[in-house]
Amino acid sequence: MDILQHFSLKNHNTFGIEAKAKEFVAVHSVDQLRSVLQENKTKKKFILGGGSNMLLTKDIDALVIHVDLKGKKVIKETEDHVWVESQAGENWHEFVLFTLNLDFGGLENMSLIPGNVGTTPVQNIGAYGTEIKDTFASCEAMNMDTQEMKTFTLSECNFGYRESIFKQELKDQYIITSVVFKLTKRNHAIKTSYGDIIAELANQNVTEPTLKDVSNAVIAIRKSKLPDPKELGNSGSFFKNPIVLKTEFEPIHAKFPEMKFYEVSETEVKVPAGWLIEQSGFKGKRFGDAGIHKNQALVLVNYGNATGQEILAVSRDIQQTVFKKFGIRIEAEVNVI
Repeated sequence: MDILQHFSLKNHNTFGIEAKAKEFVAVHSVDQLRSVLQENKTKKKFILGGGSNMLLTKDIDALVIHVDLKGKKVIKETEDHVWVESQAGENWHEFVLFTLNLDFGGLENMSLIPGNVGTTPVQNIGAYGTEIKDTFASCEAMNMDTQEMKTFTLSECNFGYRESIFKQELKDQYIITSVVFKLTKRNHAIKTSYGDIIAELANQNVTEPTLKDVSNAVIAIRKSKLPDPKELGNSGSFFKNPIVLKTEFEPIHAKFPEMKFYEVSETEVKVPAGWLIEQSGFKGKRFGDAGIHKNQALVLVNYGNATGQEILAVSRDIQQTVFKKFGIRIEAEVNVI
């Protein structure tokens, strides 16, 4: 394992931002990961997965460890369920397709989300009415200080909306090496009520959707709204959908009755951040090489040579404008480095 010096991360982040790592090494097994950590105890470290949920605003003055562990397999099954394990470095969408090709249900609504499997529990990624926590069984993770392995169960991960224990109490303490998902083998729960799935299925003349039909619908919707990072640098949804107390939302909604919202509890509603940004006039706007995508206001894009600082400045302008107009704060979903 060669440690590379002053390594460009342009091809290791989906925004396509040019930033350099002071040192860089890719690990392809748990043993290699353990060795790198043991041999570089005193160095500052930065863990890199698929680079899909971060905005690099500067060079990384640390040893960047790229977790590139591969492999996926069925580890247990009953008549109704199957437990499938994926190593952290597997591409998420390819893993979803792997499960669908075996007719395992549960991940189809999260098709085409960029990134690798190992980072999905950190963010508790989700789309179209499902989240990682809905199918998560457990994950294996290595303690960065001791190199000891620990299994985290569903309840131990403290999953919330785009939140987990790995973003909060245990941030920068563990590296996830593999994840196990509990999926259905039969009596699949087909979820089509969220977003545009029903309309897209109708467009495809599908009346009794299968798992693959739902996946294909989600893929079609995402492709129509979201740019391919290989063609236009982006990190998917840049902002979280804000959750607002009903008592605070009611006067806002009275002022803007056309504002969309979804109830998430007896006391809270979720407001689509994309709607707030679009209504604030940002959809499709461009500021040099940094901009907001023409089809989806939630997505900030790099048209070529934008710096992370330029994209960050646009995101802050959006946040300030939305708050000034609606009195609602929107937070970045992307990790700003």
